[in-house]
Amino acid sequence: MAEKKITTDSGIEIKPVYYPEDLPAGWKQGEQPGEFPFTRGVQPDMYRGKQWTMRQYAGFSTAEESNKRYHYLLSQGVSGLSVAFDLPTQIGYDSDHSMAEGEVGKVGVAIDSLEDMQVLFDGIRLESVSTSMTINATGFILLSFYVALAKLQGADLTKISGTIQNDILKEYAARGTYIYPPKPSMRIITDIFEWCSSSLPKWNTISISGYHIREAGSSAVQEIAFTLSNGKAYVQAAKERGLDINVFGKRLSFFFNAHNNLFEEVAKFRAARRMWASIMKELGATDPKAMMLRFHTQTGGSTLTAQQPHNNISRVTLQTLAAVLGGTQSLHTNGYDEALSLPTEEAARIALRTQQIVAFESGVADTVDPLAGSYFVEALTQQLEEQAFALIARIDAMGGSVTAIEQGFMQDEIARSAYEYQKGIEKGEKIIVGVNKFQLKSEEPIPLFKIDDSIRQVQTQKLNALKNNRNPALVDQVLQNLNDKAASGENIMPAVIEAVEQKCTLGEIADELRSVFGEHR
Repeated sequence: MAEKKITTDSGIEIKPVYYPEDLPAGWKQGEQPGEFPFTRGVQPDMYRGKQWTMRQYAGFSTAEESNKRYHYLLSQGVSGLSVAFDLPTQIGYDSDHSMAEGEVGKVGVAIDSLEDMQVLFDGIRLESVSTSMTINATGFILLSFYVALAKLQGADLTKISGTIQNDILKEYAARGTYIYPPKPSMRIITDIFEWCSSSLPKWNTISISGYHIREAGSSAVQEIAFTLSNGKAYVQAAKERGLDINVFGKRLSFFFNAHNNLFEEVAKFRAARRMWASIMKELGATDPKAMMLRFHTQTGGSTLTAQQPHNNISRVTLQTLAAVLGGTQSLHTNGYDEALSLPTEEAARIALRTQQIVAFESGVADTVDPLAGSYFVEALTQQLEEQAFALIARIDAMGGSVTAIEQGFMQDEIARSAYEYQKGIEKGEKIIVGVNKFQLKSEEPIPLFKIDDSIRQVQTQKLNALKNNRNPALVDQVLQNLNDKAASGENIMPAVIEAVEQKCTLGEIADELRSVFGEHR
């Protein structure tokens, strides 16, 4: 009887046992971490020198409520904040807009104005905290709120550090929270690159995201191929603007998913680093720091189950190990209850403690790239790289990521992968504990975190008060100035910052640009 074929989640066949001859051709025993092509990590001493940044992604309800959670998380030992925004904020609608009904404060915090941003970070010095903001279509507006707040705090902008996701291409391919068509969206992103390189030098201007590609159902191979291909498109757009790849290249960061297949995930992170180094070299980078792939990881939201939710603590622990063994720079761990609701305070604390236990009790951070030299891991790293580069070559042949997305190629590939994976679960070939095996007849309900619908009313009252307490002629003037800059092709960032300082709302700024750029359908 033929032995059963076993594969990774990407369909790569796994041998029963691996030997020295399975090491990739040209495998270098002496490769150093912190040196090109960075397979073994971007720092020579990795976590011996500095722990990864422990973030907890949080944001819900009003700025006041989220601010309380941030202070709680900081008191529990997080080393960086990570802001989740509600859906209206993500797609450029104020809380009082008809399109916002039923969504205000639900999947993140509602931020309509600079006043909301002031409340969100009340009691938190922006100079002393690194903030990541998961925001894309309206990333330029939220960054402007943040910069305006830093100025009000008297902060030195050259010391402000953090990241905006600002990755619009994956929105078209996988997630859907876009506003403007691809070309003007790419123009806004290069405006941010250009403005930050001189005015906000420590800010990571983009977090090129494979996370949402994986959440939409891609394989690990597709996650790195599509993410790095999108990265190439951003680099090419910036170079066409005349920006220096060795300068803006150092401010690019990435955002990956960590799933349950431990060795495939570790190999994925190692392969991605090596691939990006060679891509950047090919695109003209000469500074090794501009070739480094630095990345944030979040544990896999789509792997969490509503059935037997406490099992998710074990899943998140495995995923944390994968991220750390793979050399992440920053990590968010999901709450065990997130298949059912936003995380409760208890779930968020357990998620953070998972990172802290791995960091301080497991020993996996004591040496750099501890799985290097494993015949299996090295072979798998090579296979992932080869398959991902083959997929990138197909995208390049179409004319790059923007064209591949416009033609629906990425979307179709992700949908096919998601379908195959689900089919495997339904046939019982892929076991999900508690879902298609080891089920319980009945389960005890767990306490859920609920958001009150009255938040929209609270936000609307705040908006009305803001609009009654500003100079309408000045508002018209700064919005017209923004319109002119957008139409003429000038960098819009100074005009957006001016608009938020004159109390223009997120929705007003987004609408002004809708009138210039149109909306993507």
